Amino acid sequence: MKLTFIGNGNMAKALIKGMVKKYEIEVLGRNETTLAALQKELPQITTKVMGETEDITGKHIILAVKPYSLPDLAPKLKGEAEAIFSVLAGTSLESLRSQLPAKKFIRTMPNLGASHLKSMTTVTGDTSLKATALELFNAIGRTLWLATENELDIATGVAGSGPAFLALVAEALADGAVNQGLKRGDAQTLVAGLFEGFAALIAEENPALIKDGVMSPGGTTAAGYAALERCNVRHGMMEAIADAYAKAKELKEKN
Repeated sequence: MKLTFIGNGNMAKALIKGMVKKYEIEVLGRNETTLAALQKELPQITTKVMGETEDITGKHIILAVKPYSLPDLAPKLKGEAEAIFSVLAGTSLESLRSQLPAKKFIRTMPNLGASHLKSMTTVTGDTSLKATALELFNAIGRTLWLATENELDIATGVAGSGPAFLALVAEALADGAVNQGLKRGDAQTLVAGLFEGFAALIAEENPALIKDGVMSPGGTTAAGYAALERCNVRHGMMEAIADAYAKAKELKEKN
């Protein structure tokens, strides 16, 4: 299958790096300099500066532009694509169908882990494309098919925004160690190793069981955990997901 990327920003680049080993890829963009840099980095792809019109008849499009640019982009796309896989946050399937010419539509929400083939990507849309969509995005990590767009909007706060939330946790853990006297480089190494090991644990176990397995009565973990509860860290994380979901719904209404 040949994939046509429209857009070549950070997310598009992460997806291309993961998918190029398995698929023939062409990239359409507006900036000749950035396209040339991408072509140099990945010589097996083809790139093209978008013209005033582009024929997308029969193509499998991965749409990776900024959501606000869609109204300007859509009139330039002529013909009817076979399928459009959109990674536009907050842009509904209804909005995509009303603006773009294609037979079938999929909404996806990858994250920047795609550049390391570790994205957690949520997917929804035309069920006839389910197998194809899961195969495509499995090339950059793990995928989860969701039955509705509302579920995808909720998941966006976890899988899409989650790297930023976890980055805050990682930074805070390292800062805490430095505050107690550990060298910055050593603190960063510890946190990186912690997250690597935890990723393997969380893939297999319930988080509550992981916590219980580490926390011995009256021990260091129990003392630290009590501090997290006093500071409402659990509530803060739940509020972060709630607010991210609310923002996703707001963006969808605008787009």
